[in-house]
Amino acid sequence: MSSRATILEKIKKNQPSVVSELPSLTFLGLDTFDLHEKYKMVLKSIGGDFVDVQDYNAIIEFVKKNYDTEKRIITTVPELAEIATIDWFNDDPHTLEDVELTIVKAHFGVAENSALWVTDAILGQRVSTFIPQFLAIIVNKNDILATMHQAYERIGSQEYGFGTFIAGPSKTADIEQSLVLGAHGARGLMVFLME
Repeated sequence: MSSRATILEKIKKNQPSVVSELPSLTFLGLDTFDLHEKYKMVLKSIGGDFVDVQDYNAIIEFVKKNYDTEKRIITTVPELAEIATIDWFNDDPHTLEDVELTIVKAHFGVAENSALWVTDAILGQRVSTFIPQFLAIIVNKNDILATMHQAYERIGSQEYGFGTFIAGPSKTADIEQSLVLGAHGARGLMVFLME
């Protein structure tokens, strides 16, 4: 018997007989905190910001008041066509280099780390969330999960070509631990928490 076979045989013989359950997360208090408040607190702590909104009209008004609408704004949300271009999906991704603000929807958010799950089905183009100066993501308040464990349970059986979690604006810290926002992507992230 080869040494490889011997090692594998010993591993087989020394497997635990009882598979233990995963630990409960209730000891972290993740079952008792207010998901929305936790999401907001974590988002603020990583450099993002949020606005509670009732509908798309509230988003339009907020964008008009807080962003330069003379600059290029793109979206994948047809309800925002009044303030943003919605016909850029098939353009060459290099033509998006001058985008000031991208507005997309998220499938859901995670309170534990304020991450937002987005896939190619709602992005238009993958680069659209990474190349603008500012990024805004709309998420329904009812779609905020407590933990990443729940998030992975939710996406585990889904099929998608591309998916990513986005949490806060782009950031990096050098050897002197100086935090820089917007180093590799959007300088700011605004999350619209929709009713």
